[in-house]
Formats: sequence, structure tokens, C-alpha cells
Amino acid sequence: MALHDLIERERGTRCCADGAAPSLSLAEAQQVSDDFQILGHPVRLLILDVLARHAGKVCVCDLEAAVPVKQPTVSHHLRLLREAGLVDAERHGPWMYYFIRHEALEALRARIMRMLALVDA
Repeated sequence: MALHDLIERERGTRCCADGAAPSLSLAEAQQVSDDFQILGHPVRLLILDVLARHAGKVCVCDLEAAVPVKQPTVSHHLRLLREAGLVDAERHGPWMYYFIRHEALEALRARIMRMLALVDA
């Protein structure tokens, strides 16, 4: 059989195996993407590191002193972390004290580990 005949015969067939579909739903993929985005900034990782190393609540003034950015930037990143549900805060007098929401952080870790397991498979 000539090469031209082989090419013509295979033109109508698919080159890929059937079942090439994602194992994640669009909503799951969006959630994992959001997870990576919230963890994708070094200041947010520094804030999470400080909070994780302190069992109790950390005053916002201590967080501001711990990271290499000004107060408005710290507040911005704390707001994003709160909106993501990873941290929360309580007011004590004039000061806000931040803490990690461990159940939310564990859920985020589990989602990322599931995603990495899919990539590794």
C-alpha cells in the first residue's frame, strides 16, 4: 500500500485515544486555580507562615512588623486571605488579632494534594 493511500485511509480516524476528558469539573478546576492564586504571592505566604507559627492570635501590628511591606499592603493581603476563608480576626480594643482557620487551610491542602495526585497519575 502506498504512503498516499495510508494517509488517505487514516484521515478520517482520530489520532487521539477516546476518553481524553478532564477528571475535574470546571467548578473544581476553578477552585484549585483560586487556591493557587491565593497562595501565589510571597507576602501572603509570609503572613500565613507567621500565623501558623503562633498558636494563638497575632496582632496586626506584629504582622506589619514581620513582613517587608507597608501597612496598606499588609491590610490588602489580610483582606484577601480573609475573603478566601483562610484567616479570620477578632478585635480586642483598638487592635485586630488574626488567626488561621485551620479547617479551611486543611481543606485547601487536601484540594491541592488531590490535584497534584491527578497530575502525578
